[in-house]
Amino acid sequence: MSTEDPGADGVVATSLLRPLVEDLEERREKIRLGGGEAKIAEQHAREKLTARERIALLLDEGSFVELGIHGKPHFSQRAMDGVDAPADGVITGYGKIAGRLTAVCAYDFTVMAGSMGMTGELKVTRVRELALTKRMPFVWLLDSAGARVQEAAGSLFAGSGHLFREEVVMSGVIPQVAALMGPCAAGTAYIPGLADFVPMVKGRGSMALAGPHLVRAAVGEDVTQEELGGSRVHCRKSGVGDMEVASDEECIDAIKQYLSFMPQNCEQRPPIRVGGAGGAKSDPIDRREEDLLDILPESNRKPYDMYEVIRRIVDDGEWFDMKGQWARTIITCLARFGGRPAGIVANQPKQLGGILDNDSADKAARFVNLCNAFGIPLVFIQDVPGFMVGTKVEAEGIIRHGAKMLYAVSNATVPKITVITRKAYGAGYFVMNGRAYEPDLIVAWPSAEISVMGAEGVVEIAFRKQVEQADDPQAKKAELIEGFRKIFNVYIAAGNDLVDDVIDPRETREAICRGLEMSADKKVERPWRRHGVVPV
Repeated sequence: MSTEDPGADGVVATSLLRPLVEDLEERREKIRLGGGEAKIAEQHAREKLTARERIALLLDEGSFVELGIHGKPHFSQRAMDGVDAPADGVITGYGKIAGRLTAVCAYDFTVMAGSMGMTGELKVTRVRELALTKRMPFVWLLDSAGARVQEAAGSLFAGSGHLFREEVVMSGVIPQVAALMGPCAAGTAYIPGLADFVPMVKGRGSMALAGPHLVRAAVGEDVTQEELGGSRVHCRKSGVGDMEVASDEECIDAIKQYLSFMPQNCEQRPPIRVGGAGGAKSDPIDRREEDLLDILPESNRKPYDMYEVIRRIVDDGEWFDMKGQWARTIITCLARFGGRPAGIVANQPKQLGGILDNDSADKAARFVNLCNAFGIPLVFIQDVPGFMVGTKVEAEGIIRHGAKMLYAVSNATVPKITVITRKAYGAGYFVMNGRAYEPDLIVAWPSAEISVMGAEGVVEIAFRKQVEQADDPQAKKAELIEGFRKIFNVYIAAGNDLVDDVIDPRETREAICRGLEMSADKKVERPWRRHGVVPV
């Protein structure tokens, strides 16, 4: 139906576009409702935002450019004939986060449980292509039952799988975030498995290679979705998840914080924040913390909380933990020093004395690789008794896992700063970026002990017979331990130029800030190769 308007000469003109535009707006409004008001209400009843609400919260107001809004089940999929699936169950496009362009796709659980159809994945592929060629971060907001079985079943499945190969191609080129805000089932669980940052909403976000029904049919195990792949499993046990959050809103905030540390792509530098948090006055780089003088207990066998050290030396006392609930003997977090983003790798004496095991080595290696990929400097804070020993960890491959960390730290060419607070023993000293691993600055507190092992271990191994044959074995052991402690004196290492300086703990922040400033333009040349053979 066309619209008739009288012209200046009184002749009635027929408008072609007005009714078409009205029809377009009606189509858009209907599509924006996704599965409809009832499905939206169900989503809210589960304490979940809709896909469009999540995007609106993530992106700067008015910046979202949607692509593929008219998508619907692919014409070739006869099993979907007559099925209404607005936007084919996934919303795709790009917008800005804090003024920086970001590509995003959000699966819409109100439409066929957010299942991944052929058209929907063509849409996501299109946005991935834009993100890679325009070098902007990519964010998945995952809330999906997985591949749409009606479309995936059959021999045409042979042509699928581009998603994961393309995700690998994007790895290290642009930041990739996969937020678990609902289920992520079957093979699609490899989306977060390959992403850089994986926040999970507690009680709602989950991922597993098979859902509860398939698990029951395959292995006879009766489990819930949460028990199978919820945030507690993946943020505390498996290590696939990076952060457990309480709500969709908290998840979106975590994504924004994470991306604030990241460059747009590997060819840009990480953004330097001018001024403090919330626009406050910058935290002075020469700020001294008196409390650091009281942080270490009198005995080197007693624990303390390394987070208390971190809090006192980073900008505004703020850091962003990665995998904070998993492999807790080591801390991996993002923070700023004088406005410069940095990745911190720190031993945690509060957990098993900060000893390194399989999981902590994997956790550190992945974090080091992430920072190195995006040019983020690394700050190592050492208080490490070494690696776990015994038949159990040997059988589980601790040499292989430790080699991952050794490889990552050796391979990293970003600025590297090392601070030794207390223990620096054995291979733990190596993997925590000891002198041989090209630190741009390596400093130690006066309490530092650098050795192949602690004095107690030396006496136990090398002087066991001498102790046993003594008239007073306990006194002899104490005497020998005290003797060896004298040669652990950090000034011996400093006197032989094996550490750059012994510093007052109150100077730690300034030393790190100055070191990062000095090494900002660091360039390292390696021999040409296709790539190294990474231990896995």
